Amino acid sequence: MGRPTRAEAADLKELLRHTALKMFLDHGYNGTTMEAVASAAGVSKRTLYAAYPDKRALFGSVVTWALGRHEWAEPAPETSTDDLAGELTAIARSTLARALDPDIVRLSRMAMTEATRFPEVVGEAHSLVWSPRLRAVMDLLERHSLDGTVKVDDPELAAEQFLAMVSAIPARLAAFGLFRPADVEARHLDHAVTLFLRGALTRLREETGEESGEEKPRGIR
Repeated sequence: MGRPTRAEAADLKELLRHTALKMFLDHGYNGTTMEAVASAAGVSKRTLYAAYPDKRALFGSVVTWALGRHEWAEPAPETSTDDLAGELTAIARSTLARALDPDIVRLSRMAMTEATRFPEVVGEAHSLVWSPRLRAVMDLLERHSLDGTVKVDDPELAAEQFLAMVSAIPARLAAFGLFRPADVEARHLDHAVTLFLRGALTRLREETGEESGEEKPRGIR
């Protein structure tokens, strides 16, 4: 038959990934075999092994690809307005929707189950899940730092903490099959944005005496 064209090779790779992902999600790592994946994909074992030398390589490739291919559940917000609270809220909503996406929840469960066996895959998965959002918040903070709206000593650390405030608990609950009502999640999200801004906005920092070293009054509003 000759060597497959580039398009044919890409189609085959996509087929194998989708098939293997479904098999791993439905049957777990131990319950999935290379033979079963090849059969479900309608290819020979030789074809599958030519693309992936063993099940470990297949699993690592498929999990990182699956996490990386999912788009944000909502479009990435444009960070070009002066509404800092609105921009943070848009990123927060997108992050939360992603964390609660059914496919992401299933992938996260599988990654946690196999964490000790595939630490390198878990590390890569964490990077894929967080990096786009982390960069978006960092860019936002850095831009508003230039105009004096916020004062953040470490934008990367602040961005990571903001994302954790928004999605860490909902994602953990979802991993155990627990989902809070939408209105409850919305209230938690709004509170996280407000709390974060109270620590970052220059005006609030000055009003509470943080810049002068004075003790902050309790119950800041």
